[in-house]
Amino acid sequence: MIPYDPTQYEARAQVLKALAHPIRLWLVTQLQQQELCVCELVDGTDVDISTISKHLSQLKQTGIVSSRRQGKQIFYRLETPCLLNSLSCVETVLERNAKASSALIK
Repeated sequence: MIPYDPTQYEARAQVLKALAHPIRLWLVTQLQQQELCVCELVDGTDVDISTISKHLSQLKQTGIVSSRRQGKQIFYRLETPCLLNSLSCVETVLERNAKASSALIK
């Protein structure tokens, strides 16, 4: 059995909490291909710029994304593309759940 290290598990939980919002998951997915400015990310949703900025700030605090300023614009990029592997694992769970639900209906 692996010993319980509260510090390590709290740090992991903080990263998972940063991803635990639909908009933040969408942002991570959008940033997988290229660096984008906040204005481009706002154009892809019906969410206002301040809300997108707050979500990006949470992702930045945990090291998932980083930013750079160019003039008045702030560009974000995904620092941890390996997180996308976790998201594909989530999709696998969702597919299995859907199959199990449809099997129960039959």
